[in-house]
Amino acid sequence: MYRYVRRVLIILIAALLANFAFSYFFYTPKMWRLRENAVGTIAEYELLQRKIALANEELEVIRNREHNVYRSIFSQDTIVFTNPPQYFSEVVNYGRYNSLVETTERMLFDLRRKIYELSVSLDDIEVLASNKDVMAERVPAIWPIDRSLIRGHIGAFGSRMHPTLKRIQNHDGVDFAGPIGTPIVATGNGVVISDGRGTGYGNQVLIDHGFGYRTRYAHLSKIDVAIGQEVKRGQKIGELGNTGRSSGPHLHYEVIHRGKPVNPISYFSRDMSSDEFQEILANAREITYESEDISALNNQ
Repeated sequence: MYRYVRRVLIILIAALLANFAFSYFFYTPKMWRLRENAVGTIAEYELLQRKIALANEELEVIRNREHNVYRSIFSQDTIVFTNPPQYFSEVVNYGRYNSLVETTERMLFDLRRKIYELSVSLDDIEVLASNKDVMAERVPAIWPIDRSLIRGHIGAFGSRMHPTLKRIQNHDGVDFAGPIGTPIVATGNGVVISDGRGTGYGNQVLIDHGFGYRTRYAHLSKIDVAIGQEVKRGQKIGELGNTGRSSGPHLHYEVIHRGKPVNPISYFSRDMSSDEFQEILANAREITYESEDISALNNQ
């Protein structure tokens, strides 16, 4: 009996050793299936990565067109997302395939983020396109003062030596010298959001034109508009003066786009004649008078 048991044990041990040796040096049918599945999965991940790369290339073409064509048409800067979503991965152990899986997940996350940002930007362009006529009237596009009345440019956009503080300081607008009392007009349709004194600006008017644009008219001697009042391009909003931190009678004019001062010269219609300017002023006066007449009739 003992010999029989010992023989059985020897056979079992030999079989186990043989199976281990075979499994170590050769694939079992089950291992072959697992290996084929693993190889297939790796190939699928690599194919997915190539597809994501191609999608990124196509998306970049659309992004370039959106930035260099569509936004240029409407003079709009590319939207900057200040707090983009951060990649987060759940802790999952894929063994030796961790790197492959995580790289693919990151690529998918970046692609989804870019698609979202582009969709937001294109939605913004769609709004601009649907309101192109309104935008054309609101973008500051004329001189704030009759060019024939300007007595010199005393301050350009950018860094300069401040005339009263006597130190290098950034100048966010342009300055036009002229006689006190010279009419100052709105350079685009908008709503007055400030009509008082600002630090160093003296009497100033700040107009919100929408579409990310605002304009500032500073050092005025007189203000003819009030907060909340809608104004038209060419409408008189005040008179040139010498209030605030000023070294002489002049208008300080700013164009602010998406909270950042930009060079107003880029928005001026430089070839506009004095007669054309006066025509714009006349049209603005007619529109203003018509609005006042309508309001008077409604109040009767």
